[in-house]
Amino acid sequence: MSIASIRVYAELNDLLPRRLRGTTVLQRLDAAVAVKDLIERLGIPHTEVDLILVNGESVGFDHVLGRDARVSVFPVFESLDISEVQRVRPVPLRRPSFVLDVHLGRLARYLRMLGFDTLYDRGADDADLACLASRGRILLTQDRGLLKRKVVTHGYLVRHRRPRLQAAEVLRRFDLATSVFPFSRCLLCNAPLEVLRTGIIPHTVPPRVRERCTVFARCSGCGKVFWKGSHHRAMEGTVDAIMAHAFETRPDETASRR
Repeated sequence: MSIASIRVYAELNDLLPRRLRGTTVLQRLDAAVAVKDLIERLGIPHTEVDLILVNGESVGFDHVLGRDARVSVFPVFESLDISEVQRVRPVPLRRPSFVLDVHLGRLARYLRMLGFDTLYDRGADDADLACLASRGRILLTQDRGLLKRKVVTHGYLVRHRRPRLQAAEVLRRFDLATSVFPFSRCLLCNAPLEVLRTGIIPHTVPPRVRERCTVFARCSGCGKVFWKGSHHRAMEGTVDAIMAHAFETRPDETASRR
């Protein structure tokens, strides 16, 4: 039997019980254990991890821990280049696309509103979601077990419960400040919107709208036509609120993520 000491850093501490946060945790190893298994034993899905050091050397998930190993675990670095050391997952998705579990429908709507390619299907089961994630999408969920599936290489455990704060959390986590392109995707089917040429007004547009609106967009997927009606101002307010939450300065954030 040997003892491994493990320390996790930054927001990975959010996934630990409060009594273990910011401390070195000792784990008894009764047999040969891969470092991935040790990390997930603590409740941290492997998709949250980007760098592992064992006794100061970077290793992969399949590294088998030796006697009295010292393990340091760091979160995903979406905006920081750590190419000089060994990442434990594929390179970050710089123009990310997402797939969300069935409990995050409002978040899916907000991400589409912000212009991000976001798959959401209330009928999808865990196997469906894992399969879609394996094709290059980031899986967003609040189910740790789903993120522990080996086939899932990019994923994130959403912490907040309120949808607007969830959207802000995702923007901040994946450093997406310059990637937001509001109202460029269909909120219903996720396909890109196409701005119609001046003078082209679909026959489905009500006469009263034809009189006051000059710009229209059509979904390239479902064909639905959009224009800037009274609801558009409310959606602009939603986008502004999400952006403010995502990139405002919070003095207590550093202290909470020692």
